[in-house]
Amino acid sequence: MRSNAPPPRIVLVRPQLGENIGKAARAMLNFGLTDMAIVAPRDGWPNPDAFPAASGADSVLENAKVCESVAQAVADCSHVYATTVRKRGSSKPVLNPAETAANIRQLPAPSAILFGPERSGLDADDVALAGTIVTVPVNPDFSSLNLAQAVILMAYEWSKGAGLAIPTEKEPLPPAPQAELDALIAHLESALEPTGYFFPPDRTPTTKRNLRTMLTKPGWSAPDIQALRGIISALEKKR
Repeated sequence: MRSNAPPPRIVLVRPQLGENIGKAARAMLNFGLTDMAIVAPRDGWPNPDAFPAASGADSVLENAKVCESVAQAVADCSHVYATTVRKRGSSKPVLNPAETAANIRQLPAPSAILFGPERSGLDADDVALAGTIVTVPVNPDFSSLNLAQAVILMAYEWSKGAGLAIPTEKEPLPPAPQAELDALIAHLESALEPTGYFFPPDRTPTTKRNLRTMLTKPGWSAPDIQALRGIISALEKKR
């Protein structure tokens, strides 16, 4: 169901590489999120490596709020979630991404999701500012996610209830009229006749019936039948 809750703010805490900031922005915009805050980026801001990596999500980067602290980045948010693979001895509630997205969609007030630096993740002080911990169920023997991967997981889960437009498949063509199908079958029978396909003669009616049964199953469209007849004609010419 579509949610009227404010979309969450994505807060990148002390990100190290501009490229990763750009990829995170791309992941956000893919799934309808545009509110980014960047806390104390290691290489300053703006970063020339961020925009090429964003692949067109420039608006997210151009409107990103640059903050000196996590507290500043989430000052107007009533609900803060910290993404981490470690609970760090905390007694805070722990949710997975799907549970977090469902929780956010029920909130009437702004929320924020914290993502830590690439090398070490959020530290204990960062997590202390959050009311809820978000942990992704990953392979315990290889639990490291890069920044953009973590952002896209959360953004995707949020998008499920955001009412985003989903590209529709091309409408299938209607089945061809029976007359066109009959003409195809007659054409095929005519092409097969000189090859000895209908042998022995006493089996010809059954063979033709089986051929018709096979050709009537798919529900060919008019272009399908035209293509098949073109193939048959080409084979006739080759022979």
